[in-house]
Amino acid sequence: MSRQAPTLEDVAREAGVSRATVSRVINGVRNVDPAIQDLVRRAIERTGYAPNRAARSLVTRRAETVALVVSGAGEASDDEQNAFATRVFADPFFGRVVSGVVGYLRPRSMHPVLMFAESAAAREQVLGYLRQGSADGALVVSTHADDPLPALLADAGLPAVLFARPSRPVPLSFVDLAHRDGARLAAERLLERGCRRIVTVTGPLGVSASQDRLAGFRETMARRGHPYVPVAEGGFTLDSGMAAMTGLLGEHPDVDGVFAANDLMAQGVCQVLREHGRRVPEDVAVVGFDDSSVAVTCRPPLTTVRQPVEEMAAAMARLLDEHIRGTREEPTSLIFDPELVVRASG
Repeated sequence: MSRQAPTLEDVAREAGVSRATVSRVINGVRNVDPAIQDLVRRAIERTGYAPNRAARSLVTRRAETVALVVSGAGEASDDEQNAFATRVFADPFFGRVVSGVVGYLRPRSMHPVLMFAESAAAREQVLGYLRQGSADGALVVSTHADDPLPALLADAGLPAVLFARPSRPVPLSFVDLAHRDGARLAAERLLERGCRRIVTVTGPLGVSASQDRLAGFRETMARRGHPYVPVAEGGFTLDSGMAAMTGLLGEHPDVDGVFAANDLMAQGVCQVLREHGRRVPEDVAVVGFDDSSVAVTCRPPLTTVRQPVEEMAAAMARLLDEHIRGTREEPTSLIFDPELVVRASG
């Protein structure tokens, strides 16, 4: 005989509260004591109760789904759209964003739907999806400073939170890192090691984070008596880091320190240095940025600037939840602090 599915009454009995209290917690009704909410959620986990999503949506008028949107700029062709998706899935950064988002949403019976918005048609699809109520709001990760999606969402009055400060001010909440401070940590580490002929591989300079990391690095170097730092632009990919380092090494063969604006590019830098017979860190010290999984698997393991991506993504999801529920009305910003993680490369 099949076991009967757990009911609200089962959860209430397990938690030691009334059926009405369980219903209020599940339906997101405000003013329920946080301790009671935790008690009910633990009882739900123990009993295996699964709310009827269709019935719940009728009560709450919520889809219990949010759109996790990776957005670009311009008008991408079909081939460019496929390449865009491939780059997203290859970058450990986006996996960390997903992990943080899911970690916040899952205990609250909310679910993300991954969407890409790298063309005008794709952006309209995202807007239509939200306007129709198929998702309650959007979590947006922009990959280009000229991304028009944040302004479109704000103009439409749709709930949305951004990962990273938008290049043009819009009335939307966002989370971000103090990128300039992170680049300062990288510069100070290389200088403290005694490096004097330092170069940097930037991220794509159409991205605000790349601009801030470059500006922070240059400013710190200038303050320490180094007015000129050779620069090569990369694309946050392994191959672009290799290409940038190959060019820099050809022009500056006496280089003894490198700051790469993300760990994938730093891994490419280390590979090129090895191929040219340069030891890391004995001959050239290398510092990356992000503290992704690449930092640990790189040869040698990377000294890097930690960006707490999972915590930032969870905060982004929490802000969106608050906007959806109406407990937060005005836009806000959360800026996280970077941290230097010292390993073998520098």
